[in-house]
Amino acid sequence: MNMQAAQFIPDIIDIEASGFGSHSYPIEVGIVSADGSRYCRLIKPFAAWQNWDDSAEAVHGISRDLLCDKGHQGEDICNELNRLYANRILYSDAWVVDYPWLRALFEKSDIEMHFRLSSIELLLKESQCEQWADVKHHIETQLQLTRHRASNDAHVIQQTYLTLTQV
Repeated sequence: MNMQAAQFIPDIIDIEASGFGSHSYPIEVGIVSADGSRYCRLIKPFAAWQNWDDSAEAVHGISRDLLCDKGHQGEDICNELNRLYANRILYSDAWVVDYPWLRALFEKSDIEMHFRLSSIELLLKESQCEQWADVKHHIETQLQLTRHRASNDAHVIQQTYLTLTQV
């Protein structure tokens, strides 16, 4: 009897930000769950969040005007995330920046986070980490996504993980 173990499928989070430096803040959060469902929200900037980097806007294509017009309140997003992902681990391929941005959102909203954020690298073998960039580029080329947005990026990350860890 040949029974293969089911492949673990992680919940993936990606965050777009107003810039690349320490004064940047989150502007969009995207998540692809293990079941393939997606969550994506633009974040309306808090009044104190004024830093804006035009080069970051050129990458993600989200203007500050769009955020102010179509973005959701930070508190609402934090409450949704807690409700949808309570007691789960969301994985990021850019934990070193995504975690501080997510913490900033929750702290500014004065809401406690009820899920954890972890690095996708913790799920990979060293050889898989070494192949990550090449496989991710191949997946991006294959999917031909036209928008650099958080939920699309989360989907690419999840597909890269699945390709690297096929059992």
